Amino acid sequence: MEIDDVMMLCLEPEMLSLSELSPLALKSNPCIAEDLFSQWLSLNDTTKLVKSLLSDAKSGAPLNVNGSCTNISSGSPLPSMFPGGNTPPLSPRSSSGSPRLTKQRTGPSTLGSPLKVVPEPVREVIPQFYFLNGSPPPNEMKDQCLVEIDQHFKDHPGGLQVHEFKAVTKEVCKLPSFLSTALFRKIDINSTSFVTRDQFINYWVKGNLLTMDLATRIYTILKKPDCRYLAQEDFKPVLRELLASHPGLEFLQSTPEFQDRYAETVIYRIYYYINRSATGRLTLKEFKRGNLLSAMQHVDEEEDINKVLRYFSYEHFYVIYCKFWELDSDHDFLIDKENLIRYGNHALTYRIVDRIFSQIPRKFTSKVEGKMNYEDFVYFMLSEEDKTSEPGLEYWFKCIDLDGNGVITRNELQFFYEEQLHRMECMAQEPVLFEDILCQIVDMIGPKKENSITLQDIKGSKLSGNVFNILFNLNKFIAFESRDPFLIRQERENPTLTEWDRFAHREYIRLSMEEDADDASNGSGDIWDESFEAPF
Repeated sequence: MEIDDVMMLCLEPEMLSLSELSPLALKSNPCIAEDLFSQWLSLNDTTKLVKSLLSDAKSGAPLNVNGSCTNISSGSPLPSMFPGGNTPPLSPRSSSGSPRLTKQRTGPSTLGSPLKVVPEPVREVIPQFYFLNGSPPPNEMKDQCLVEIDQHFKDHPGGLQVHEFKAVTKEVCKLPSFLSTALFRKIDINSTSFVTRDQFINYWVKGNLLTMDLATRIYTILKKPDCRYLAQEDFKPVLRELLASHPGLEFLQSTPEFQDRYAETVIYRIYYYINRSATGRLTLKEFKRGNLLSAMQHVDEEEDINKVLRYFSYEHFYVIYCKFWELDSDHDFLIDKENLIRYGNHALTYRIVDRIFSQIPRKFTSKVEGKMNYEDFVYFMLSEEDKTSEPGLEYWFKCIDLDGNGVITRNELQFFYEEQLHRMECMAQEPVLFEDILCQIVDMIGPKKENSITLQDIKGSKLSGNVFNILFNLNKFIAFESRDPFLIRQERENPTLTEWDRFAHREYIRLSMEEDADDASNGSGDIWDESFEAPF
């Protein structure tokens, strides 16, 4: 029993060191080691060796063992279990490498063995790439901003008031100055009338507005906290600030009612051109795609408000409002069909006016049935006077597309031209037959399909506006046919101006001359009846 206990320690394959067998083979088949060990113990030489070692152990003599039970000393080798050197030959090694040698290799195999040592994957920390409120500013940008903030707040430990905040808006935030009040109210949520340094840092720096692009900053400041769009009323505080601070609008401060009309007109123009979804809800994508940001920057730097043709020109507002005032005969601020038919010296046909009041191109915001309000009129007038703009082309395409299938056919063109033809005959104008007009329209538009015209075809032609004039605006149709050389020269001299810009300029001159004539006939510019004249 003692022999068994001692010899069981020698069953580890590496300790056995049998040159005839590999340790891998012994590990995978432990029963082989046990059988070999039993055979080794049955040898006479092994019995003598074991007894000798036991006797030495009992007597206290040192054991001549070098840590392995397989080699006692160099002079007393362990007896082999294959007597007479009859060792069986090893299996021949293949060119791909033997699995029994795999454990002995320290480097990667060069023999293309499929048994490859796969290194443990290294964990790589992926930096955060999404931030709910935008990415935080880099330390260098943050430190620079804090220095600028300290310069503006160092003499105001209790905070800045709204009239002192404009420098922060323009110099630190790089925003148009007339956004100052809107930004101040956004930070001063408790209406204390003061914004402290810490409050500003919490909103501007920690709120990550510092890293936003300029359009996103303005959009975030103007919109309500829980909304994902800008409503028209969100622009009203900005327009009030502009009216109060811009030198080109100082003359309106004595007439607050016209300040409101100006602000409304600017907002309507913004939504007409930028809110392409026509929902009344301006998204961030629409805000970025439009040119409102550049117009805001322009009006902030330009003292002459009339040089800012996009949205803010007072002359443009004057033209729109005076046109509306002329048509609104009873001055109830509503226009019906009979009023609109007088537009442009009776230029429009009854059929196109019927389509407008059917609210086909755009749903009226007016609450009175059969009448359009001032906002509805602004959309109509911008579309009528600039049929080259994308909103204008869409407006009139919907009018001509009677069945609303997205395609204008020959019959639809003929339906609207019939009234034009009749009017030409009544005015003793030489009539142009529809067949000739149809050929002219096809040549001007160049549709992909000859028997139908799509909105894409309309937008792809520079002459589409003239096509609509041919169908329902007799005065502009005749002007197009006569090719007024003055207008052609004007277009060449100012190619950057839109059709609306040219019309508004001509009309403003005409209206101002009429007003001067009226003042001269009355003997004074201060005498008029405000119930019947546009008070400008």
